[in-house]
Amino acid sequence: MTVTQTKPIDLYFWPTPNGKKITILFEELGLPYELKFINIGKGDQFKPEFLEISPNNKMPAIVDPEGPDGAPISVFESGAILLYIGRKFGQFYPTAERERVAVEEWLMWQMAGFGPMLGQRNHFSVYAPERIPYATKRYQDETHRLYGVLDRRLANHEFVAGAYSIADMAIFGWAAGWETQQFDTSEFPHVKRWIDAMNARPGVQRGMAVKAPVAPLSLADDKEAQKILFNQRAR
Repeated sequence: MTVTQTKPIDLYFWPTPNGKKITILFEELGLPYELKFINIGKGDQFKPEFLEISPNNKMPAIVDPEGPDGAPISVFESGAILLYIGRKFGQFYPTAERERVAVEEWLMWQMAGFGPMLGQRNHFSVYAPERIPYATKRYQDETHRLYGVLDRRLANHEFVAGAYSIADMAIFGWAAGWETQQFDTSEFPHVKRWIDAMNARPGVQRGMAVKAPVAPLSLADDKEAQKILFNQRAR
């Protein structure tokens, strides 16, 4: 069954690895979408109207005006968005159970491990006000281990779940920043081959090229943004 989208999907977005997962998918599908920028360094994610859509005050999130039964639906969490859009349009998320499980395994691997661990590596290596050698080494080592897991998988698979899928899009959002993660891709040749293949896709190129409306300060230099992002407690 072919599904068409006549009204644009609202995408609440900032150009982070998690945000770019969704722009890649939308560009690959050729979907109409409207960007709603959520400047996470200025605290837009805590505005009441956004919390109605994303109660965990995280972007990305979407509002699809043509949701189930024609009624609008909002979806938060990048993995949930990928699954919803993949199911709705029947692309990049297979229907056969064995193939679907493989996609879900690698999507969960990214959501539970690859993204969070790379994020912690970045935090303790770049943003922490004091260097804690144990924390820096712990997350650097775990990032290295995870790249090894990915490299071994890609040694025998063109893409992580066999055919190109939402799992590749999810992982690539983070792996695309390998240069800033202080790794030499010659150590992981199968990851390097996959990164090159991903970068060659026009949809990936368009999705990765989506920018913020204003050039933000480097987070490493923006102390006010760091307070907003890193010092939150329950309200």
